[in-house]
Amino acid sequence: MLVIGFENPDFHGQIYEELKKVREAGIIRLIDLQFVYKDEDGNIDTLEATDLSEEERQRFGAVVGGLIGYGAAGEEGERAGAELGAMRVAEHDYGIAEVDIDAIGDAIPRNSAAAFLLIEHRWAIDFRDALRSAGGVLISQGMITPELLLSVGAALTDAVEAAEREEQAMEKKKVAAPAR
Repeated sequence: MLVIGFENPDFHGQIYEELKKVREAGIIRLIDLQFVYKDEDGNIDTLEATDLSEEERQRFGAVVGGLIGYGAAGEEGERAGAELGAMRVAEHDYGIAEVDIDAIGDAIPRNSAAAFLLIEHRWAIDFRDALRSAGGVLISQGMITPELLLSVGAALTDAVEAAEREEQAMEKKKVAAPAR
């Protein structure tokens, strides 16, 4: 799931073209895209898209709803969640409910946008299967962004500087200590 915010968006089709390119190359499959834009006057425009067929959407909705329900209330919740997930997809609510989209539209400032993408990494399917057959279990995942690297770099710089200050303080104590 990717959640992306746009302040003063200036769209010229470049995002659409890149998304189209990786989808056509089979690198990703778009499970769900919800896009919400609020113009200067507060008018809200939305866009949704998916690569799933109607049958795949219903199955996906049932599986996701079942997992959420199971996590919330065990087996009984699983059944209710699967039914609700399939029903919401049947109503063409592919992941984010209309009330949620309205709430997002209300929450974002004028002349801004938000995009929610749920993607499947098609390139990773065989890799995932190989990991599973070797007994591997995914423990964590994430995306490295330039902002994250800057944050990590700043934290690393602070840690190195603190270690250097501590080392200098220890050297001063050695020099100040009387020789025996």
